[in-house]
Amino acid sequence: MEDSKVYCLHIVEEAENADGMGEVGIDGAGEADKAAMENSRIDIVLSSRLKSLSRSYVQKLLKEGKVQVNGQAVKPNYHVKCGDDIRLELPPVTAPDILPERIPLDILYEDEDLLVVNKPKGMVVHPAPGHYTGTLVNAVMEHCKDNLSGINGILRPGIVHRIDRDTTGSIIICKNDFAHNHIAAQLKGHSLVRRYHAICYGILKEEETTISAPIGRHPIERKKMAVNEKNGKPAVTHIKVLRRFENYTYVECRLETGRTHQIRVHMASMGHPLLGDIMYAPGRKCPHKLEGQCLHAKILGFHHPRTGQYIETDAPLPDYFQHLLDIL
Repeated sequence: MEDSKVYCLHIVEEAENADGMGEVGIDGAGEADKAAMENSRIDIVLSSRLKSLSRSYVQKLLKEGKVQVNGQAVKPNYHVKCGDDIRLELPPVTAPDILPERIPLDILYEDEDLLVVNKPKGMVVHPAPGHYTGTLVNAVMEHCKDNLSGINGILRPGIVHRIDRDTTGSIIICKNDFAHNHIAAQLKGHSLVRRYHAICYGILKEEETTISAPIGRHPIERKKMAVNEKNGKPAVTHIKVLRRFENYTYVECRLETGRTHQIRVHMASMGHPLLGDIMYAPGRKCPHKLEGQCLHAKILGFHHPRTGQYIETDAPLPDYFQHLLDIL
């Protein structure tokens, strides 16, 4: 276990240094920087000065009382003032209780900052109650050793987004916090390209359509998500027909947002749930032996955190999916 790290900052009229440690100036850098610092929220100031920390992580530290101003804990909406003494304590990094496992990985792309893995069906992304072994995290811990971002905690090292257990396809693993913050920003800004292939029940009439409907927790069945106008978060899915069969449609779904179960919920809300989806297509008879929904994260595109270069990976369809397309 590493020792905790402490950052001490002092808001002064003129900056002595600009590395996020020691004194943090306001007036000395000009009117624009003064406006950006003085009377700004403390979470914004700290995340802008300490580049390795995301704003959400700073907010977490603030809520846990790890940030003090003039000896007192403050909330994320505290506005800094000239003369403030700010003390931020980063908790020690705790070694995960989960263990690396030698599990084969289908790697689509890898460099010193990240890798893209083609996840197989049935594999859980990260450890959770009932699934502490055999997960993607166990596999990447063995592959990457100690080179994984720690922003999402000890149970999710390297994980910046996830896909469901029975969804196959591309997922990004970040090897350091720098890459994690950049990819997370692309997710938040909707610039990460995510195109899924799916087979749904029924025949879609329109060649292309867009579903814009908020998604939140199901009001009764708490393990499910649902279109929830009152308490849901904005969710947008763009759907394109690739091929029509007698009773099914092969579609591409491009995510603009990334809510839990988004494609599955949106397709079910249209009356076209995904083939094999037990949760969102109850009562639908599936004549094929499937393990969960027929959904594959095929195309994943992003701008590299370090170079800015656009990189796109294409995960081949799994055998069961290709077989369905051949026989439907």
